[in-house]
Amino acid sequence: MAQELFRMVCVPAALEGAPDGWALELLRNGDVALLADGSGLAGVNAVAHALDLVTVPVVRAEETAERQDETVIAHAGSLPLVWLGASFSDRVRAWARDRGPMTLLVEVDGALPDAERRRIERFVALLGRQTE
Repeated sequence: MAQELFRMVCVPAALEGAPDGWALELLRNGDVALLADGSGLAGVNAVAHALDLVTVPVVRAEETAERQDETVIAHAGSLPLVWLGASFSDRVRAWARDRGPMTLLVEVDGALPDAERRRIERFVALLGRQTE
């Protein structure tokens, strides 16, 4: 297995509609943890199949948006992070801007548009070049 260069956190719906193999190629040097959404286990299962994984990490659900943000932040640890969400608080934006590892916040509610997929690809490519 390749060295983990980054983490990605998103709801399963964010990966729907991506070209075949896109997420698998993107996550070649990273890992994904899913946030629960309305798709439930079916959404998690679809992502697992798309990534050819037997298991998929799921970020625990919290009672408030603020606590959910803190849980994702804790999951990021010291690795760069790609975080896909419907919106981000000022606290999360400040954390992303001020932390040492690179962080990409992508506001998306549902499937990723092509422009956002390309933006994520550029971010991950930049991370890869930094390790060469």
